[in-house]
Amino acid sequence: MIMKSLANPLRRRDAIQSLVGGSLLLPGIVSNLLAEDGSPDPLAPKAPHFPGRAKRVIFIFSNGGVSHMDTFDYKPKLFAADGKTMGVGGGLSNQQRRLLRPGWQFKPGGRSGALVSDLFPHLRERVDDLCLIKSMKSDDNEHYQATLAIHTGSFFFSRPSIGSWISYGLGAMNRNLPAFVAISAGSPYAGTQIFNNDFLPAYHQGVRVVPGQEPIANLDRRTRSGSVQELELGLAEALNKRHLDARGHDSELAARIRTFETAFHMQTEAREVFDLSKEKDETLGLYGMKRGQTEGFGWPCLVARRLAERGVRFIELVDGSSSHNWDQHGDMAEHAKHAKNIDQPVAGLIQDLKRLGMLDDTLVVWTTEFGRTPGVDGEKGRGHHSACYSSWLAGGGARAGLSYGATDDIGAAVVENRVHVHDFHATILHLLGIDHEKLTFRHGGRDYRLTDVHGNVVRALLA
Repeated sequence: MIMKSLANPLRRRDAIQSLVGGSLLLPGIVSNLLAEDGSPDPLAPKAPHFPGRAKRVIFIFSNGGVSHMDTFDYKPKLFAADGKTMGVGGGLSNQQRRLLRPGWQFKPGGRSGALVSDLFPHLRERVDDLCLIKSMKSDDNEHYQATLAIHTGSFFFSRPSIGSWISYGLGAMNRNLPAFVAISAGSPYAGTQIFNNDFLPAYHQGVRVVPGQEPIANLDRRTRSGSVQELELGLAEALNKRHLDARGHDSELAARIRTFETAFHMQTEAREVFDLSKEKDETLGLYGMKRGQTEGFGWPCLVARRLAERGVRFIELVDGSSSHNWDQHGDMAEHAKHAKNIDQPVAGLIQDLKRLGMLDDTLVVWTTEFGRTPGVDGEKGRGHHSACYSSWLAGGGARAGLSYGATDDIGAAVVENRVHVHDFHATILHLLGIDHEKLTFRHGGRDYRLTDVHGNVVRALLA
């Protein structure tokens, strides 16, 4: 009889109201529930371990292994050694390979005069805002393992993403939006594990956004009537409360229920975030975009700024997928199209954040999973190279205008100030006010952390 009445919206409303005792229960019931029983709200903002410079992170990941000696690590002797044969193992092996000169010229940028390849002319103009790290080090030459590590700190096992760890450590600043959003057009190496919560509670998982007409699937209301939807959600909340009461107000269950409220409010606020119609043409141009455009990397970068403005704690932008990325074994010339895709949008993002006064407390991170060999692989390409590569930080307390670390004359091995993946993570957490040794979660009988049992904060990178 009730099922029959649901076909008519008016009778449907009456039926639901009767089931919940005649009261109009909005999703806010969960907030009251948590306040009444004293259960903690796991996504409420948390105080850091100490005052941090950054409040949020925009993490840009270029998938596939970007060549350091073709982008940010100028190697004049490699130009001169083109075609010569020598061992280029970088400590992992000593394979004899024919050296391959960089395919692009380098020019100084900004007041610092840091040398940046012609692949990134727009980023070269912003180089004084960057903290370049030329001495990054990973431990694996395979895409899956290295991609997993730069995101989770683990090379071989599933672990929580850095975004999930930061959500867990600091909570959300805007309860109408997720604390962790990942914008990814395709599936990268290691798949969705790179923004997965793993053993951390599910509400710390990254919400995936796909550029296009429907960035978040199933965001629309199930019914056109807002009041009917509120009643339906009220019924669900009433049943959830009964379920919770029967289980002694379990904090994990209460927290899971609390996330439903965020999902409800996302139907309005998230839609507004993705509506770029009110952005000025000047701003769109800064990101290399035309009005109405969603393809390319400009849309993710501009949406990242809008998410950061609205209090999203961690935003990841994935550049490339497992089938279309920077992994150029056959021809290094392919790097040009990938660089063109991100150069202006990423430079525009930094400039826009700075213009809005947000760069001081927004940490922008750019990285890849490993570098590429100085020796040729295939006809005109380069192989995987974990012994050294380049990354950079901008804003959020990172030391602007710094070039840190060094590799040898051909970019085969780190020779000065090595920054391991674990050190990189420890430094990012430090800039947020998090002690990487204290951010732990007990699972399977032991305490886990993002940096495992390793990692040191690289204080030279701090402003």
